[in-house]
Amino acid sequence: MLFLNGFANHIDRANMSIEHLDVLIIGAGLSGIGAAYHLQTNCPGKRFALLEGRAALGGTWDLFRYPGIRSDSDMYTLGFSFKPWEQAKAIADGPSILNYLQQTARENGIDKKIRYGHQVKAASWSSADAKWTVTAHTAGEAGAADEELQISCNFLFMCSGYYAYKEGFTPEFAGLENFKGQVVHPQKWTPDVAYAGKRVVVIGSGATAVTLVPELAKEAAHVTMLQRSPTYVVARPSEDALANKLRRWLPSMLAYGLTRWKRVLLGMYVFRLCRNDPAKMKRLLLGGVRMALGPDYDVNKHFTPRYNPWEQRLCLVPDGDFFKSIASKQASVVTDHIDCFNDKGILLKSGEQLDADLIVTATGLNLQVLGGLQLTVDGKLQDMSKTMNYKGLMYSGIPNLASSFGYTNASWTLKCDLTCQYVCRLLNHMQKNGIAYAVPKNNDASVMERPWVDFSSTYFARAMHLFPKQGSKAPWRLYQNYPKDILLLRFGKVDDGVLQFGRVAAGA
Repeated sequence: MLFLNGFANHIDRANMSIEHLDVLIIGAGLSGIGAAYHLQTNCPGKRFALLEGRAALGGTWDLFRYPGIRSDSDMYTLGFSFKPWEQAKAIADGPSILNYLQQTARENGIDKKIRYGHQVKAASWSSADAKWTVTAHTAGEAGAADEELQISCNFLFMCSGYYAYKEGFTPEFAGLENFKGQVVHPQKWTPDVAYAGKRVVVIGSGATAVTLVPELAKEAAHVTMLQRSPTYVVARPSEDALANKLRRWLPSMLAYGLTRWKRVLLGMYVFRLCRNDPAKMKRLLLGGVRMALGPDYDVNKHFTPRYNPWEQRLCLVPDGDFFKSIASKQASVVTDHIDCFNDKGILLKSGEQLDADLIVTATGLNLQVLGGLQLTVDGKLQDMSKTMNYKGLMYSGIPNLASSFGYTNASWTLKCDLTCQYVCRLLNHMQKNGIAYAVPKNNDASVMERPWVDFSSTYFARAMHLFPKQGSKAPWRLYQNYPKDILLLRFGKVDDGVLQFGRVAAGA
């Protein structure tokens, strides 16, 4: 009888109709919320939903809970083009950014389109049907195993970011098991991590480390930032004085738009200066550090990288808080290599011992392609590293799929906004012309493969072999240039001869 009941249940599930949508958005963070807004605004007839693996929206800004969490991009460019940032601080903390995302979703009814607890595992494309079948796992009832469900869609929009939410990257440290204190990665920070009155070592030199150090130093006995090599660190005001004045004088959207473009152009100018005259920019950046820390501080050892400015991201510190914590002796920087962990802390290659009660491994992220999705096209499993990126959002040989991926040299959202606008243009073009699917194909033998990004950061280098390639010229090249992308994605031809279109055979 048990066997018959189980068999009957299996038959029932097999015969259940699969829900079908026009567009399925994967991820309800910054990119997914933006995608939903553009879709319902520019393609109002499309049926869509957002699948979110976690229990809340916000993505990065809900996941990370470590002290001082903030953006290193200003909110006039990290914010959405359609929703003005109206707070005084341009460099905002994590809770403020999360509140902004929640407001945006609520005000536009996007929150009602989100299905939480849906971990997307696989997607299979059928050219005969011109649709994706997406497999997701949802949490079962208490104590029960995850349940599997399927949803089909005509177009799949990946907005899941580029790093794994499960855990961050932590190197294998010799003797780690001998340490008597607590070790925590910022991606796994919980409210019960105690640091008040304790000796803290933060391993790392990137944006997370320079954010954590001044915040922890407010209550810790002392904080040491331990780095193998320095990063360029620049202090900037947390507030944009001109933006705050414009907001008092002008309508909100106008003030926001003017500030946004001011920030875009300034960022482009600095980036171009770094590429064209790196020696000059290096002098300027290091001059700022010397001004903050005084003439006796060893800037050459602790703040002079081996690479040129903007070969990796610059670390922005609002109001110089990081430098202030060092100048006040609440924090310090040690540049050395780890030999091993021991019961008291960390022994360095130089022989120096760093005693600690708490060690924070701000050692980076684990990158993954398309949220770790297993992708199949007409029964063939796809290796994304063998594909080439088209216009920064689609992939050669992959039909009706786009992904939202921001800039490495500017704000994430600037590119994501343009990506969403292009996807809507593409969907409307397909509907108008009775097209079932669109797939990029490279038929130009002169296009040479290049790495996905021209960036030397370690966490990128570790994973670049997994990522799609870019090409040596348009539309396969990633220019990392906002005005150029406006021309390409907002005004460029959809039917450009590279994007191939198809229809479903009659009677299929």
